Amino acid sequence: MKKLFTIDDFMVAFISALGYGFGETIARISGWPEFVCVAASFALGIASEEIIGRIVFSKAVQKKKANRIFIYVVIPLIFLIAHCVSIRLMGVSMMEYLEEELAFVVVLPILGFFVNLFIRTLKIRKIRSLYGDGNEGYVFDLEKDDIEDTNKENQRVLGTYDEDIAVKTKTGIYVGERNKKTINYLGIPYAEPPVGPRRWKAPRPLPPSDDVFEAVNYGASAIQVEHKGSLVKHHRQSEDCLTLNICVNSDRTKDKNPVLVLFHHGDFACGGSVDPLLYGDSFVSDHPDTVFVSFNYRLGIFGFIDFSEVPGGDACPDALNLGLLDQIAAMEWIRDNIASFGGDPGRITVVGFDSGAASILLLAASKKAKGLFGRAFVFNGNPVSAHCTPKASRALAKDLLKETGTSTMEELLQLDTKALKDAGEKLWQNMCAPTCDGNLVPSDLYQAFREGAASDIRFIIGIPGNQRREFRSLVGDKRYVEGILADVYDMANHMEDTTVRAVQAYLEQQMAASTGIEVKAELVEQWLTLCTYHVAEILSETGNNVHLLYWDEKPLIENLGSGTIDSTATFLGNSDALQMYGSVMNPDLSEILQTLLKKYINGNALQLYHNEISGIDDLDWKAFPKALIVSDGKIKCDSIDERIAEIKDLSGFE
Repeated sequence: MKKLFTIDDFMVAFISALGYGFGETIARISGWPEFVCVAASFALGIASEEIIGRIVFSKAVQKKKANRIFIYVVIPLIFLIAHCVSIRLMGVSMMEYLEEELAFVVVLPILGFFVNLFIRTLKIRKIRSLYGDGNEGYVFDLEKDDIEDTNKENQRVLGTYDEDIAVKTKTGIYVGERNKKTINYLGIPYAEPPVGPRRWKAPRPLPPSDDVFEAVNYGASAIQVEHKGSLVKHHRQSEDCLTLNICVNSDRTKDKNPVLVLFHHGDFACGGSVDPLLYGDSFVSDHPDTVFVSFNYRLGIFGFIDFSEVPGGDACPDALNLGLLDQIAAMEWIRDNIASFGGDPGRITVVGFDSGAASILLLAASKKAKGLFGRAFVFNGNPVSAHCTPKASRALAKDLLKETGTSTMEELLQLDTKALKDAGEKLWQNMCAPTCDGNLVPSDLYQAFREGAASDIRFIIGIPGNQRREFRSLVGDKRYVEGILADVYDMANHMEDTTVRAVQAYLEQQMAASTGIEVKAELVEQWLTLCTYHVAEILSETGNNVHLLYWDEKPLIENLGSGTIDSTATFLGNSDALQMYGSVMNPDLSEILQTLLKKYINGNALQLYHNEISGIDDLDWKAFPKALIVSDGKIKCDSIDERIAEIKDLSGFE
């Protein structure tokens, strides 16, 4: 995608050639020793290149076409005048130096291109030797030592500690770990452990404390379903999982920097912030004026289940949306404490993929989460990922009683964690998900958005073009079939939105006429795409600033798909993690998307001026209904109507 060399590179070469030429020539005429002549040539040449490079690639020049044209005229003119002066006064032609410089400008990028191509080829070869055709889904080549290191636990600090990397918060003092460019604070608790009698209870704030703790190890992941292709299943799990992680620039300042908070994905049943795909080190290294935060929340039957019809269930009235309450508790802790880490609580952007994205949309409409964030980037998430009534969640509770051989809430509370985890494994396809209960979350999300529930939030809404293969790679073939055949389109049964109902009716008709599992999976994907597009449409109509993203990158291995995994790694710059998932990152694409994300976090226009990123043309990401389309390693802003035309037309979508 990035151009090897541009006309701007050649303009810099003109003046650089003068610097190298005059540096050497003047030194020789002055009778200086050979090594001094060489040193003078390099000194003046490099200085000239630096100065003219800053001018040519400056925002003032690159943003306005007239300024660029002016530079293109002036620089060759300066060179020609200097060339004539050099010949007349010193008898030396600057053309020779220009030829050398232009050869350097051309040869070096080409050499770099082939070196990077060779490295990429080696990476691909390694991935293909591990994954083959990808039919086995995700397979992780993990070292035992790496697993053991990841599973270490933080300890309380009783002696001396490094105060330079210690941060005092309202709930304790946390000592992080310094890396090359960042400091990580890992496994910080943001609420009291929901264990023992607090199982299935709303998160409770931690008391004030001056105790000192390590913050160098990730906290335990939530108890979860261990799908075949899950990486997080190798990490320790516990009901005591309410922790967060903060990554900051190692050169800490008192500036209040914008904060990026990541909600992890996993279909509300698995996943966690320990996944290397979600690390913030690379993003913060490239964008040091950003504070990055990730966190865990309760999943599955520990986070989303309605016990209201279970004897004694009235003692756990919040159980149906505990995962969302955990997320709110995490955001409240961030609001109250992030300034201690150099973050600005008034400039918080949330980003979520898959269920993390759906969570953000639910919180955007919740009065309890009002004011906790002002910008949201949601990728592959929409309201139909949540139950519209408690009915399904209550049915899940009954199934849990049957599976565990219990009949009351008291008996459930007495079960050990393992018994509940085993039951959750068997009930995973029963769809543990949040509920639009009319209390924490409005009963009709679409209507709530129409009425301005999220009017104070700016949105980027992302749609993947090939997510279903990623789902298959995660859960394995057997669960993939079970999940698709589990009538997932019934999630919208109680939605009153006419467009959603129309799409669902079309979906039911097409699925009934099909016997192929892949056809059914594609239909479900179309339906989710339309529902996500509909969210963007509603928010835009009600005055929200909305930008649409369509991810249509081809996967390296077809059977692994390309959606949440690739986009997450690309936006965060986590290339090593992406290799673990069977793909290789496009670094140019990552640089562009990271730059746009950083502009979004800062509240700037989503535009790139020419050569803001060297070798990249200007780009204007226009608001909805236009979309930023990422396809075949290229980026453009255009309509995506033709990409969703079939189901859009048949459903009466306007």
